[in-house]
Amino acid sequence: MLDAHLQIVESVVAPPDVMAESKRPSRQEAEAAVRTLIRWAGDEPSREDLLATPARVVRAYEEWFGGYRLDPEHILSRTFDEADGYDDIVLLRDIPLQSVCEHHMAAIRGTAHVAYLPGKRIVGISKLARLVDTYGRRLQIQERLAAQIADTLDRVLQPRGVAVVIQAAHECISSRGVSMHGVSMVTRRLLGQFEQDPWRREILAALSP
Repeated sequence: MLDAHLQIVESVVAPPDVMAESKRPSRQEAEAAVRTLIRWAGDEPSREDLLATPARVVRAYEEWFGGYRLDPEHILSRTFDEADGYDDIVLLRDIPLQSVCEHHMAAIRGTAHVAYLPGKRIVGISKLARLVDTYGRRLQIQERLAAQIADTLDRVLQPRGVAVVIQAAHECISSRGVSMHGVSMVTRRLLGQFEQDPWRREILAALSP
């Protein structure tokens, strides 16, 4: 059974527009913005131990938000038809998830479970993990993240059903505001045959801890 503190959310959220590459600030502008934040926090960016910090932060952002430079649909473009008639659930559990809350730019950390009922095509399981990672490495809300993963898998692979469940902790609630630790949030998105019994019961049972 899921912990009583978990919040269950099923929703469809439109993906955000991604800024065109030509509109992105330069690296120099980004580093200047970090220096401004350092001064706003109360320190001096010219201090010796902080001199390299703006460059380090910008490099870190390139990793944390690398998902903007990837095409999620392309990740799933290579599929296979060698399932030899297999038509039951394909489930990849406990995919590590790392993202950033778009409201406070605080860390989101947890796991994602991704499942589908094959139609005519299957995809390598590493691609499911990469799909989660690609959408995770963007500014996110967890509701949208679950919807984006599920909808992309459904659109590209055209399976008979898709299920995505994400359980994650948000530092925006643990490190500020109410400062509650040990709280996690669950979002889920069920499509196709997973929306109806008996498959709904099957997949929810398979996803229970």
